[in-house]
Amino acid sequence: MTTPNLIRLEIEHIYGQISPFELKDRLISLAKDQSKKSARTLLDAGRGNPNWTAATPREAFFTFGLFAVEETRRVWNQQDLAGMPQHDGIAERFNRYAQNHPYAPGMILLRTMIDYGIRFKGFNPDDWVYELTDGIIGDNYPLPDRMLVHIEKIVKDYLCHELYGYNSASPNGEFDVFAVEGATAAMCYIFDTLIANNILAIGDTIAVMVPVFTPYLEIPLLPRYDFKVIPINASELTPNGTHTWQYPASEIEKLKNPDIKALFIVNPSNPPSVAMKPETIEQIKLIVKEQNPNLMIITDDVYGTFVDHFHSLASDLPFNTLGVYSFSKYFGVTGWRLGVITLHHENIFDRLLKNLPKRLIDKAKKRYESLSTHPGEIRFLDRVVADSRQVALNHTAGLSTPQQVQMAFFALFALLDQDNHYKELTKEICRHRQKLLFASLGLDLRADPYDASYYTEFDLLEWATHYYGDPFAQYLQEHYKPIDVLIRLAEESSIVLLNGGGFQGPEWSIRISLANLADEDYTQIGQALHHVLEAYVADWKTATI
Repeated sequence: MTTPNLIRLEIEHIYGQISPFELKDRLISLAKDQSKKSARTLLDAGRGNPNWTAATPREAFFTFGLFAVEETRRVWNQQDLAGMPQHDGIAERFNRYAQNHPYAPGMILLRTMIDYGIRFKGFNPDDWVYELTDGIIGDNYPLPDRMLVHIEKIVKDYLCHELYGYNSASPNGEFDVFAVEGATAAMCYIFDTLIANNILAIGDTIAVMVPVFTPYLEIPLLPRYDFKVIPINASELTPNGTHTWQYPASEIEKLKNPDIKALFIVNPSNPPSVAMKPETIEQIKLIVKEQNPNLMIITDDVYGTFVDHFHSLASDLPFNTLGVYSFSKYFGVTGWRLGVITLHHENIFDRLLKNLPKRLIDKAKKRYESLSTHPGEIRFLDRVVADSRQVALNHTAGLSTPQQVQMAFFALFALLDQDNHYKELTKEICRHRQKLLFASLGLDLRADPYDASYYTEFDLLEWATHYYGDPFAQYLQEHYKPIDVLIRLAEESSIVLLNGGGFQGPEWSIRISLANLADEDYTQIGQALHHVLEAYVADWKTATI
């Protein structure tokens, strides 16, 4: 049997060598052991899965599913076997179903969503209702494979409303959407297609804005990519030495280097969950215009809905930017795996494809020749779709149609919530928990309009210096390691946090998810962390007597 002492020794040995998420599993083992002994509840604030779910669009989804099953039985009903939905007259049949089930869960929203497509988007009623019905039944492969036609238009409206700040009918709204299995799948697909098409080559130089979600640090270093990674550090400090988690102009200046071919961003960031300030965006725009016009930008905007008036870089630099978004955090659907890749019709990726040397163009043509008699004309985003199924299985590509329908229902739910009731509720949940945490730590919470408050990254050395001065901070660094704090929290209080250094943040920082535990748990976490820090202060005072 593995004892707590052995687990502790293993954690100390592997710290700094493996991902924080892998390290977390060992900390959980320690915390569980303590939880059994003390009857404390294990508090895992190391993962970003929210503890809320958007109920009403789910109700609409399942109610519509019952209508869809009734449609299949209308066509062919033989005990457990049914047929496939039929197109003609389906909109009117749905109206009758809705009239006959006025109090079904989610029915009011469901009728409003169907009406949005017909009245506001101008969809043919039968085409629209049939796509949703056949989609939720899931009896056909996704067609088009990139995304279902009507659902793509709905999701575009949502992205324009929440992230891009313009109408989907505007020139900047001329972009395509590829529905994928969450933002993590999106990144895997994008990396593979960049390499497969020789837009990026093994050993090329890319930039990554840090701290960042650890897989975005780990993927570029895999042997199949082996990129040279230049970090763009969020190292800006306030006059009193507090981290703002913004990027100094000197760090952004690195992007002037034409050797940097791609820039990877999570915005708002993870773990600080702070959005880039407008000055930084303007600086990037100027650098792209004047020094590095071929820079490819990939931005993951999953936390954008938690920041007031958020603006994605994809809206400011649509030509250079490929957007990634996941529905997981905002709607509480990590298990559904709902994400998208977006790319403007006019973009740097397609231009770079056309400007490749002839031998590389011919190499790519051979890769995609089974898809078209003119493989050289296949656009970058369509290549991403094909590559997601190793090209040969392109005819089975695409996110499952029931997932796409649920995605559309979430998007419509948000679009129809004109008072932003749901959005304000989710933001207030995170902000309230952050206040409870900082209050229990005895810290003032700095007002920050760019803070999503989905996570918080807390620098222990910053706390030590602020409250006890440089001598104590120096003592802490000389006698302890950051992992000591995490081990102590797990052993003494059954609390699991992540080390910020694993996200390429400050070595003594820790990441706390504000989304996945009850409000009162954050008071408990703050008190436990404060107790651990004060114990180190006591040790220091004893040592200096």
